[in-house]
Amino acid sequence: MKRTSLLLSLAVLIGLSSAGCQIVASPLAGVIYNETKYGDVATDEAVATKEGKACATSILGWVATGDASIQAAKTAGNIAKVASVDHSAKNLLGIFGEWCTIVRGD
Repeated sequence: MKRTSLLLSLAVLIGLSSAGCQIVASPLAGVIYNETKYGDVATDEAVATKEGKACATSILGWVATGDASIQAAKTAGNIAKVASVDHSAKNLLGIFGEWCTIVRGD
């Protein structure tokens, strides 16, 4: 019984300590959940008819994969001339994180 209590306490401590980890960059921190969109770069181009999105993901802050570059987003949206670059960040309990770059242009 003592061992079970110790293991349970350890699991709770590990869970709580990792829950506060923000594994993706964001202007806001959400301990339990974060889903944020925000702008970063814009040009003088007034009209943007296309949109491309590129994302990377992280699991537990230990493994991260993907290509969230502006170039990947341009390719995904078939964009030659960029009008704006935005980002979105998503974090769930420090377990799963997603960082996306959203490009608009022509």
